[in-house]
Amino acid sequence: MLERGSLVIAHLINPTEKFWGVLEHLDASGAVLRAIGVESFDDWSYQVARREPPTLGLSSMFVPLFRVERIFLDEQVGEVESYRQRFASRAGMSVEAYLGLSGEAPEAPEIPS
Repeated sequence: MLERGSLVIAHLINPTEKFWGVLEHLDASGAVLRAIGVESFDDWSYQVARREPPTLGLSSMFVPLFRVERIFLDEQVGEVESYRQRFASRAGMSVEAYLGLSGEAPEAPEIPS
């Protein structure tokens, strides 16, 4: 179910864009997301894993409903892992903990060897 706090992938049109992030609000006027472009997701997750000073991150944005083509929950599909799983395997912590969605304070990620 799409609800506030869900991790989602939003496909937008005019122009075509894809964002991964947290759904903050959805109604007949549009969607409010705290998101990052999917083309930057890998760079962002590696930046977190390497404990680098943040140069990438999620931005809050309103998208009018006429631009929303579809919104998917970030879920594993068969053998294809979700963005949430990709982040956790790279950064050594859940994305929910890192973003403060789980109620836990972010912990320092383990640096992969």
